[in-house]
Amino acid sequence: MCRLEDIFEKVLSGKRIDFYEAQCLYEKADFHDLGRLAHHVRLTKHPDPIVTYVVDRNINYSNVCVCCCKFCAFYREPGEDGGYVLTYEEIGDKIQETLDLGGTQILMQGGHHPDLPLTWYEDMLRYIKKNYKVHIHAFSPPEIVFWSEMEDIPIAKVIDRLHKAGLDSIPGGGAEILVDEVRSKVAPNKCPATQWLNVMEEAHNQGLKTTATMMFGHEETPVQRLQHLFAVRETQDRTGGFTAFIPWTFQPDHTELPHCRKLTSIEYLRLLAVSRIVLDNVDNIQVSWVTMGPKIAQLALYFGGNDFGSTMLEENVVKAAGISFRLSREEINRLVTAAGFLPKQRSMDYTVLENC
Repeated sequence: MCRLEDIFEKVLSGKRIDFYEAQCLYEKADFHDLGRLAHHVRLTKHPDPIVTYVVDRNINYSNVCVCCCKFCAFYREPGEDGGYVLTYEEIGDKIQETLDLGGTQILMQGGHHPDLPLTWYEDMLRYIKKNYKVHIHAFSPPEIVFWSEMEDIPIAKVIDRLHKAGLDSIPGGGAEILVDEVRSKVAPNKCPATQWLNVMEEAHNQGLKTTATMMFGHEETPVQRLQHLFAVRETQDRTGGFTAFIPWTFQPDHTELPHCRKLTSIEYLRLLAVSRIVLDNVDNIQVSWVTMGPKIAQLALYFGGNDFGSTMLEENVVKAAGISFRLSREEINRLVTAAGFLPKQRSMDYTVLENC
């Protein structure tokens, strides 16, 4: 029998909950009680009233992709109108603009391009490191698996080569829901869940920090969302390499899943709160103003979130699905302050940048 009082007491005393207890909380806890519980966990981990954010830019170096994920409105198939590959110089111009605006890192991701060898990406990393002082937070586990298969070399070798060429950390893209039953429906050509997790574990073992993500609200069930959280927690128990967890809601417009409804703010906040409680070994939970808007992002700071994400000086993937919010550093500072917290700019590893 599910006794919420016992589960609440367990969380408040700092003990880890199991899958069944997480399911009870997710399905039955009062909305406000769940928020208060997640905020307690957040304050236990981060007692100072600080909310961090990073100044960076999303650079999509190519939108050409053979993965053909049903949830993606951004990609173009090879030879299709609108497909592109940025030159190194065009990427450099975007980086310089980011640095001029006080940015410290770039997030780079592209599609599964069948005609770009691994050396193209290595040369891109070397070009960036030679010409710019910037943290490169780039690629994703599905991209790394794709290159491994295309080049017929082990995943560990791909990561090693990218790291030596200049890769600093890996974002958690391509996770969607880490349950193969779901992945086979929405992204049948993308790597399975175990492979996604194995890439991240190998990256951690090679000294690279990464983030973990979840895109929810498409073909998955609430139980499968919890399975995703526990898969992340189990990997983090072994490696400690995830710096943050970032959940966001699927945006169905202009995708091949138009029958999916947009989740409500309450559904987003419940998942965020449960994420904070379940992922007791992940220090930071990032709110998603990109999909939920700035007002809900402020509220999310009281449902377990302690990081406001990125300024995203450029963002194209979610924008392709019809969602377009933009926030400057000044606007993030204002929103965080208005929510009752002290905004601080950070690096990818959550070091506070005092001089920024």
